Amino acid sequence: MCGIVGLFLKDARLEPHLGEMLADMLITMTDRGPDSAGIAIYGRGQAGRGKLTVQSADPEADFAGLDRDLRAEVGGHVGLEVKDTHAVIEVEADRLAAAREAVRALRPGLKVMSAGEGIEIYKEVGLPRDVAARFEIARMAGTHGIGHTRMATESAVTTAGAHPFSTGADQCLVHNGSLSNHNAVRRGLRRAGMRFETENDTEVAAAYLSHRMEEGAGLGEAMEGTLRDLDGFFTFVVGTRNGFGVVRDPIACKPAVMAETDQYVAFGSEYRAMVGLPGIEAARVWEPEPATVYFWER
Repeated sequence: MCGIVGLFLKDARLEPHLGEMLADMLITMTDRGPDSAGIAIYGRGQAGRGKLTVQSADPEADFAGLDRDLRAEVGGHVGLEVKDTHAVIEVEADRLAAAREAVRALRPGLKVMSAGEGIEIYKEVGLPRDVAARFEIARMAGTHGIGHTRMATESAVTTAGAHPFSTGADQCLVHNGSLSNHNAVRRGLRRAGMRFETENDTEVAAAYLSHRMEEGAGLGEAMEGTLRDLDGFFTFVVGTRNGFGVVRDPIACKPAVMAETDQYVAFGSEYRAMVGLPGIEAARVWEPEPATVYFWER
């Protein structure tokens, strides 16, 4: 049992409040998974700039001088903003891949949470309220985001095992359920060049979507492929640079509710996650159908 939330804003006037609304939604889902939590926030970003969000078990040592060391390795402007156990590294967009490899070499203990133009992922062990407070999620602006609070039933309670998982540029995924064929899918994706940081089945689902989209599939087409190629029971909520999607397996045993207004599209494992959203009383509210892909893109 886990809790998932998502919010895709149509109305730019709500963007300064994205973090506040998303954090409130996730905190409401605390009793669905109290061991760890994470949030992916998509901002508009800056043209020509890329971001790496990294996590450290020893931030004081790992983040000291990191911007200077990266500048020496990849050149150009390097920005560094430390947020508790995470840091956002900003580089020129065409140096993002080089910066990621340099981080691995310079600070082997760092874990890359996300990479891209707009995405930032923050996740840690602990209650959603505490995780959100540590990273000041409520102060963050953005266009859309997803969140997850976890109850670990098949693996240890660790930061690496928390959701969201990001395996491609500006892509991430959260999951409620369990996949039965993830080891076989992982082996195939490794042969195709995908890299994995954990044994979590959710990372496999994220990598599956990333691989399909790298091959040229659109968001909707890639999500449809999960119904054919991934076995088990699942609800996936997916984020991309400009998109937001939801898909449930054909049995759809995991709870899910969606709401849409002229201002936003929202997802929650339960309706109560959305009761604080503006105009929710006038929203179209429905349960997403089994084996049906829903997605919105700018």
